Amino acid sequence: MSLDNQTIQKKLVDTFGLDIIEFHESHDILTFEINSKKNHEIIKFLKEDKDLNFNFLTDVCGVHFPDYEKNRQFAVVYHLHNWYKNVRIRIKCFTSADNPNVDSVVDLYKSANWQERETYDFYGIKFNNHPQMKRILNMDEMESFPLRKEFPMEDQGRTDKDDRFFGRIPNNC
Repeated sequence: MSLDNQTIQKKLVDTFGLDIIEFHESHDILTFEINSKKNHEIIKFLKEDKDLNFNFLTDVCGVHFPDYEKNRQFAVVYHLHNWYKNVRIRIKCFTSADNPNVDSVVDLYKSANWQERETYDFYGIKFNNHPQMKRILNMDEMESFPLRKEFPMEDQGRTDKDDRFFGRIPNNC
């Protein structure tokens, strides 16, 4: 059986119905959105189904959309790869700004461990059932999540930075 994007889409819709929506292709990669409450179940199906066999998790990352409605302000994006047929897919899973969380997929892909921790560290998105959900790069004492759009990009109190070195020249020069 040839594994093309139409075959993947049909199999997913037949199995999960409206829990998977918004299919489109970009650079030959099928992209779709899944119900955040069923992310583990859907990703497990994609991995274990003998026809789909998405055996490699390439990436897990977060995205913050502050202008979206409150229950869709954070997204977790997964990139999966079927090495045998060289097919890639992208999965988007939206979650709430009030309590951003989705189920962990570490039990399916061991490589998700650090990727989920990094997503938590920078966006504050928690992964339920993760074996060690704590910061991985930032200090444990840090109260903010630096890639959220509500936090400033730079510490305005720093005196060791000169904007001229970063391509920003003050207007009064």
